[in-house]
Amino acid sequence: MSAGVLVRRRTVDGATALRGGGSWRPSPYQCAGFLFFLVMSLAFWRVPLCCDAGQHAAVVERLKADLLNPRHPMADLPGAGSPYYSPYAVAQGVFARLTGLGGWEVLRLTGPLNLLVLLTGLGRFVRVLTPRPWAPVLALAAVALLWGVERAWWSGYLNLMSMTGNLPYPSAFAIGLAFWAWALTGARARDTGGVRYLGPGGLRPLSGYAGLGLLYGLILLVHPITAVAAVIGALALVAGWQRRWSAALAGRWALTGAAALLTAACWPYFDVFALAGDSSVDAMHRRLYLDLAGQFGLALLGLPALWLRARRSWRDPLVLMFALDCAVVAYGWVSGHYTYGRALGLTLVPLQLALAVELAAPRPWPVWRRLLGGAAAAGAVAGLLTVHAGALVPPAADPVGFRQPPDWPSYDWAARHIAPGEVVITDGYYAVHAIAGYGPDLAAPAWPDASLDERERLRRLADVRAYLDPSSTRALRDTVVRRYQVRWLLLTKYQRVPEEAVVVAWSRRTGEVLARVGAAPRDYSTTISTSMLPRVALE
Repeated sequence: MSAGVLVRRRTVDGATALRGGGSWRPSPYQCAGFLFFLVMSLAFWRVPLCCDAGQHAAVVERLKADLLNPRHPMADLPGAGSPYYSPYAVAQGVFARLTGLGGWEVLRLTGPLNLLVLLTGLGRFVRVLTPRPWAPVLALAAVALLWGVERAWWSGYLNLMSMTGNLPYPSAFAIGLAFWAWALTGARARDTGGVRYLGPGGLRPLSGYAGLGLLYGLILLVHPITAVAAVIGALALVAGWQRRWSAALAGRWALTGAAALLTAACWPYFDVFALAGDSSVDAMHRRLYLDLAGQFGLALLGLPALWLRARRSWRDPLVLMFALDCAVVAYGWVSGHYTYGRALGLTLVPLQLALAVELAAPRPWPVWRRLLGGAAAAGAVAGLLTVHAGALVPPAADPVGFRQPPDWPSYDWAARHIAPGEVVITDGYYAVHAIAGYGPDLAAPAWPDASLDERERLRRLADVRAYLDPSSTRALRDTVVRRYQVRWLLLTKYQRVPEEAVVVAWSRRTGEVLARVGAAPRDYSTTISTSMLPRVALE
C-alpha cells in the first residue's frame, strides 16, 4: 500500500478460539463490574436525591421548557452564559422533552447511565496500564473503598457512599469520559494494539487524534474542573510513554489539543474560557481542604506501590499524574482559589490504581507484597465499616447502625400547587436547594452562576431575608413581592405566616408551609384552613 503500512502484532494465544466457535467466558472485571452495577444502581435508586440534585433537576426543567434559550437555572432571569447548560445537560433536556419526564425523573435515569460510563472507562484504562486480568477488579474496589474513615461527600468523588447521591451529576459523566480519554491517549502514547492501519510514516491516522481532542473538549464543557485533571492525565501519559518523537507525531498531538479547544469554543450556550477568572464559588469550596487525613487517609496505602513505580521510572504516568494533581490542589490552597480542590477526588486515582496493579501481580508474592495486600484489605474493610456500608444496607436491614446517606425530604407536596416559572420565596435549607428542580423559580438563587452578577444575587438574598424577618412591615413585604413577582412562600415551621398570605398546603414530615401571596394567575381550590397547621407556624 502506497498510503500507509499494515502492521500485524503477534496474536495472543487462544484469541482465535472465539472465531472457531469456542465458548465465551466473561473476564473477572466483567463479572465484578456487572454485579457492582446492579448493586450500586439499586443503592442509588433507594436513596432520596439531595444536595446539588435540585440544581441539576432545575437545569433539565429549564431546557425542557426552552431548549434554545433557557432561563437562569433557579431564577426568573436570563440564562445566557450559564455553565450549567453543557452538552450533557442539553442531552438531558432533549430526553425530557421527548419523554415528558420531569427533571428529577431524568436524574434518576441518568445515574445508572453515568455509572456504566464510569465502569467501562475505568476497566479500559486499567487494561492499558497492565494486562493483569484482576487489576481492573482490584482497581474498582480501591476506587470505591480506599478513601478515609470520615465521609467524603462531594460532586466528583467516586467512593461508594458518595456515589449514592452524586451519580447523576455532570462530574460523574465527565470522570467516566476522562477514563476513556486516558485509555485512548495511553494506547496512542504507548503505541499498543493488535492489527491496525498506520498512515504515512507509520503513524496513526489524523482522524483518531482529532476525535480524541473532541472527547477532551466535551469533558471541558461538561465539567471544567474535571477537565483540568483530565488534561493533567493526558500530559502524564504522553510524557511518560511517548518515547519516539517526530515533527509529524508532535503535529498529531497538537491537533488533539486544537480540536479540544475548538470544540469548547464552538459551544453556543456559554464561554467556558471565561470561567478561568471566575472566583465566585471559591469560598464555598474552602471546606474541601479540611480534614484531609480523615477523608482521604486510606488512599495513602497506595503510596508504596506508587513509589515502586517511581523507582522503576520517574516518567511513569501514574507517578507524573499524582505529582501534577497534588500541585494543582496545593495551588488552590495557596492562591485561595479553593475550587481547584475539586480535583482531590481524581488525585487519589493514581494511588488507588498503582496499588491495584501491584496487587494483581501473579503469585507467589514476596513478603513485602503480602504485607501490602494485607494492609490494603484491612483498609478496605475499615472504609466499608466506618463510612460506606450504609450506602448498601438500608436502615430496615441494618443490625449495626451504619451511617446512612443523607435523607432529604421531597417537595412534591408543594410543587403540585406551583406552576413552572412562578416565583417562590424561601430560605429553608432543603427547600432552597430542591424546589427549583420541580420548575418554580427562586426569588434569590441558592448558588452563584456566571449568568448572574453576584452582586445582584446577594441583593436578592438580602431582600428575601428582609421579607422573612419577623419585624418586617406589610409595605416592605409588598415591595419585595412586586419587585420579583412573587407568588409563593415556602416557610419553615418556625417562621410566621404573613397576614396577607393564604395557606395552601403543609408538609407532615417537616412542618413546612406553602402559602400564596400576590395576584394569583389561576384558581387555587386547595386552600386549607390555618387550624389544620402546626401551631408554631402561625405564632
